Amino acid sequence: MATTTLGAGGEPVGLALAQGALWTYLPRMGGLRFSCREGRVWLTREGDAEDHVLEPGDVLQMEGHGRVVVQALQPARLDFALTPPSETARAWEGLLLGALGVLAFSLTLPATRVSVPELGGTVVGLGRALIAAGLAGLVLAVRRERLPERRHWPRLALVAGGVVVGFPLLSALALRHMPASHGAVLVGLLPAATAVAAVFRARERPSWGFWLSALAGLGCVVGFALAQGAGRPTSGDALVLLAVAAGAVGYAEGGVLARELGSWRVICWALVLSAPFLAPVVALSLRPEMLSASPRAWLGLGYVSVVSMFLGFFAWYRGLALGGVARVSQLQLVQPLLTLLWCALLLGEPVGRGTLGASVLVMLCVLTSVRSRVRRA
Repeated sequence: MATTTLGAGGEPVGLALAQGALWTYLPRMGGLRFSCREGRVWLTREGDAEDHVLEPGDVLQMEGHGRVVVQALQPARLDFALTPPSETARAWEGLLLGALGVLAFSLTLPATRVSVPELGGTVVGLGRALIAAGLAGLVLAVRRERLPERRHWPRLALVAGGVVVGFPLLSALALRHMPASHGAVLVGLLPAATAVAAVFRARERPSWGFWLSALAGLGCVVGFALAQGAGRPTSGDALVLLAVAAGAVGYAEGGVLARELGSWRVICWALVLSAPFLAPVVALSLRPEMLSASPRAWLGLGYVSVVSMFLGFFAWYRGLALGGVARVSQLQLVQPLLTLLWCALLLGEPVGRGTLGASVLVMLCVLTSVRSRVRRA
């Protein structure tokens, strides 16, 4: 028989074992510090080549990512505590999760471009959030999660306004009038915009180099839009830039809030809390002819609903929380190029030298700007 004592955060802090009892535990990333108070125990951890035996007074620090197995050789009592992972480990985990998020998001514009002509911008832009909200509600119900504290609601509303409503709806409306490859270049400003939002959210003082690089990136994007629009920006360009601003705010706020609530809770609650406001708008936008939409259009809607709007944020917000919003947002530098690749492979859209060159210039400007952040206020 094994009896655990839980701490204030719900993590076990003590363990009592009868002789022969076996106990296993899979902690989050980080170390575990065991102290044997009574008896004698055997323990090991996945990935650890050595077995350990503890007696009263012995202390053991274990590192790694695997499951811990403890067995009492005599009736025993243990104290243990989670120890935080090193900054390097957190940064690498954040970058890995951020890369998974970027890969998921890179298909968003092509999938949206496929769905919008048949299903409409509002249904694709906001309907994806309703589908994702259903999945989020199911996850929260299964885990019996309580409502977030009231102090978190305004911040969740900011996340919802940015990534649940703003970016999806505005980008879907813009893609009615432009190729997905064109939109991908404009979305190349998202890393710089996210870094700017993170600077203000984290109260850091940017250098002049940061602002000059960000303005240079904006100039590249505006120049590209003017060249593609015969000397003047189009309404689609303006919508994409507004989508970038909304997404940046939602990314930065969600990354900071994920440190308090957890990445999956942030996106789940943002979706669920916004669903009652989105449902009437989507219902009024439904038309009977949508039922005859092609499987390709429904597949695109399914992707942006399940992956772009739901699963991708699990990895993305966790990565931002662990590795830092500005650092991990640099991974978005590869997103425009990935999107251009998907556009060429899946949609057959031509990717000219001008589009590719503008994308590379934006990447260089954004890389310089996010690397120019300096100190906290």
